[in-house]
Amino acid sequence: MSGTDWAEATPPTLETMEEMARGALAALPDTFAKGAAGIALRVVDLADDDILDSLEMDDPYALTGLYDGIPLTEKSVMDQPMGPDTIWLFRRAILDEWIARGDIALGDLVAHVLVHELAHHFGWSDADIARIDRWWE
Repeated sequence: MSGTDWAEATPPTLETMEEMARGALAALPDTFAKGAAGIALRVVDLADDDILDSLEMDDPYALTGLYDGIPLTEKSVMDQPMGPDTIWLFRRAILDEWIARGDIALGDLVAHVLVHELAHHFGWSDADIARIDRWWE
């Protein structure tokens, strides 16, 4: 990026990253967009201790996203709603991965993490996702 004044550059805000993610949601094919319609999207800097503890993780920078809800393949009319299914994106962890990779546009990485978490909403396991998308191996 020649000509960029790095002294004036700042990382994208939570709001900017949320705009990237909402753009990725808006670009989904209709068949997936319908299933994603009721999902809440939250973008925060890092996963909190409760989330990390529930996943038995210590490093908040190792978690770029999280699906919190009941996958569509497991939902029942008998379920008591506990709130909307939520996709969490963790801005600082995503930025760290983006910097470490160095080979992908930030918006593409945000979209990739979002789609990975959306796949969990549709009932796919990490192993299912890895079979289709080598990125997650």
